[in-house]
Amino acid sequence: MAENAPADFYRTQENPGLWEHRGKVAAVGIGHSPTARRWDGQASTSIGAWAMVAIRNAIEDAGISPSDVDGLVLDRSTTTGAWWPEGDPLPEDVISQFQPGIEPFDGIAALSSEWILNNMPELDNVSFSMYGPGCMSNVICVAAEAIGRGLANTVVLLKAWHNFPGRYYQGGANARPLVEGPAVWRNPWGVSAATGDGWTFQEYMAKYGKTHDMMAPFIVEEKKNGLMFPEGFFAQHRPDEVTVEDYVNARWIVEPMNLFDHDMPIHVAVAYVFTTAERAADMAQTPVYILNHGTTRPKFGLTQGLDNAEASTDSTGRKMLDGAGITSDDLSFENMYEGFTTFHNYFIEGLGFAGIQRGEALDLYAGDISITSDKPVSPSGGNQGGGRTRIWMHTDTIQQIQGRAGDRQIRVPAEIGISGGPMPQGGDFTIWSSTPD
Repeated sequence: MAENAPADFYRTQENPGLWEHRGKVAAVGIGHSPTARRWDGQASTSIGAWAMVAIRNAIEDAGISPSDVDGLVLDRSTTTGAWWPEGDPLPEDVISQFQPGIEPFDGIAALSSEWILNNMPELDNVSFSMYGPGCMSNVICVAAEAIGRGLANTVVLLKAWHNFPGRYYQGGANARPLVEGPAVWRNPWGVSAATGDGWTFQEYMAKYGKTHDMMAPFIVEEKKNGLMFPEGFFAQHRPDEVTVEDYVNARWIVEPMNLFDHDMPIHVAVAYVFTTAERAADMAQTPVYILNHGTTRPKFGLTQGLDNAEASTDSTGRKMLDGAGITSDDLSFENMYEGFTTFHNYFIEGLGFAGIQRGEALDLYAGDISITSDKPVSPSGGNQGGGRTRIWMHTDTIQQIQGRAGDRQIRVPAEIGISGGPMPQGGDFTIWSSTPD
């Protein structure tokens, strides 16, 4: 049975030195499933079925056969807030159409490596499997480290997100009458998922003399870029641009976070193929080399306010750039996470992207941050432009460097990019390059 990656797989320390496997691991294949707002209850659109679609597409994209794959890394969880309702019967008519995994709702509301391998007999050469819990950002770190250490040669990475009918974040622990454990300090009655970052952004605006409306150019560009992402939900289902007026007049969800500061949960799966630099040279797509991966853990605090957001993203910036052997000036573009849009401010300031310092992200947005600029900001469109997945940033970064981002292709040479998340206070990150050195 696969287990979570051990602690020593993650590069958490500052001043770590160059990653010892720098340039020795490459991304060579991308596969996406279709997207939907919510699961329609059919076996063919279950998250397990779409995970297999994504994997097969990634393998085909890499130009290899399934038997070439000897590793599988994924996140078992397929949601952060759309839980199967307690007490509701499982859809046995759907579950019975697949081989079982390790728990009853495998393939419906979770995914295990056993479920994938039991239902994809063509993956008959997989001898290594491991979990990278949380999101694709974690999975990428685990897969890169596994290949670097020689535990596998060609690895499929998988992250899937189911979305069920009903309101997100209303099930699971949130449906219980009492709050337990440390959550009593951060989840008083009536908070929403964005309340914590709403507090943080209030601190940010007060400290630096900024306003919420100054976020508008960033959101407009995000939505524009997302509509140029054919794999994304909005490009497929709701191709509507968002204007500055739309943004500044949108209703508050939790002030100062409005409707367009929140991402929208969707139903989707994505897979990548990673391999060694040597093997990548013979595959169908241009290799994208990994120069460094790193992890930041949340600092202690009952609530994660501005001080922690800035300290953590400063740490992320230092360890990522130092471990890759580059400076912020070397970044052609950035694709940091923005599930709540204000996350992005802390990330790019911590990186010093485009030469900015603390408190200057919103000033940067007031200029040209488009794909035609010298320093493109979030050309993927992120979760805001494609739907809540935490994967568009990675797919786009790989595609940008391969020169196959289509209408989103940035105008400057896409030589080095960074992607990762999810939280400013803690997450997993990767620096990618067109060359191994």
